[in-house]
Amino acid sequence: MIQPMSSQSRSKSMADFLTQHGWKYEDAIPLANDASFRHYFRLKNGAHGAVLMDAPPPREKILPFVSIARHLKTLGYSAPDILAKDAINGFLLLEDFGDQTFARVLSESGAEDFIERERHLYSLAIDLLADLHAKPTSQTVPNYLPLYNTERLVNEVLLLTDWFIPSLTGKQVSPAARKDYVARWEAVTNQLDRSAVTLVLRDFHIDNLMYLHENFGLQRCGLLDFQDALCGHPAYDLMSLLEDARRDIAPELQADMLKRYMTAMPDLSHPGPAQDKFLNAFFILAAQRHAKVIGIFTRLSKRDGKNSYMVHLPRVWELLESSLGHPLLEPVESWININVAKELRIQIKTRAWSA
Repeated sequence: MIQPMSSQSRSKSMADFLTQHGWKYEDAIPLANDASFRHYFRLKNGAHGAVLMDAPPPREKILPFVSIARHLKTLGYSAPDILAKDAINGFLLLEDFGDQTFARVLSESGAEDFIERERHLYSLAIDLLADLHAKPTSQTVPNYLPLYNTERLVNEVLLLTDWFIPSLTGKQVSPAARKDYVARWEAVTNQLDRSAVTLVLRDFHIDNLMYLHENFGLQRCGLLDFQDALCGHPAYDLMSLLEDARRDIAPELQADMLKRYMTAMPDLSHPGPAQDKFLNAFFILAAQRHAKVIGIFTRLSKRDGKNSYMVHLPRVWELLESSLGHPLLEPVESWININVAKELRIQIKTRAWSA
């Protein structure tokens, strides 16, 4: 098994990589890190700039990012150019999209133009998804991508039972209760419409979308953090955008953006069986993602010492409970009610989780 490099060895490898491609190690300015083991640095040389992705193996791999970035560009979307790569040591030089994430644009907006900008940015993201999902699957989904199937979906929701509930209650979920949880989720996810498949970017939300104002049309929406892409249901990324774990979105905006997406898709533009199947998938995948995210945020805190994500737990739990209110999710809702005491469920939403 390959062992992670020491910090000293890692720094030397990074310096060698940068030197090889005409940059200086001492000019690398750290950027905000994400929930993975990746780190990012901005590089400047006069008018030229780039971003260094430090993705230390074996925990991280850069080739999926490279492959999906190139694929997205062939589809006409804005993904960063790959300027240089070292797959063995886990380094990438990327085109610098700047600092204007959708989230930052909104945080810097004044009260007088916030609503207009928010609607503009969400509309741009919705239009990109509609454009992507309208393309033939044979064009949008590379044949090497695995399917976001029941096994993967259920493995992810186990993060709730294996990390969050033990952290909340102080004891492990019993093997019998865990087995029952799995069975219920399998029954629920098996109801997904498997005929609807597209490229699923998986972390499609406003912290990973860049506003590239100098571009035109859909290319104003810069895409990041897509290395975990899979082949799956088109409702997933739409749900990820509209039920954001990190920020509240007004119900009116959610409803308008959902309508905007469905209006753009001929099969979904009018009430009927196709629309019903899609909305069922939206709620199932929303519950699945929220359960997963609660577990991930807990693991980041307990295992990796990244506590800042815990402040979002009340919001995500509220989203989970809302999704579980859909009739198709009743088996999972019942399991939660049995295995997480009512007073604990109230505490999740009211407790001041440490940042």
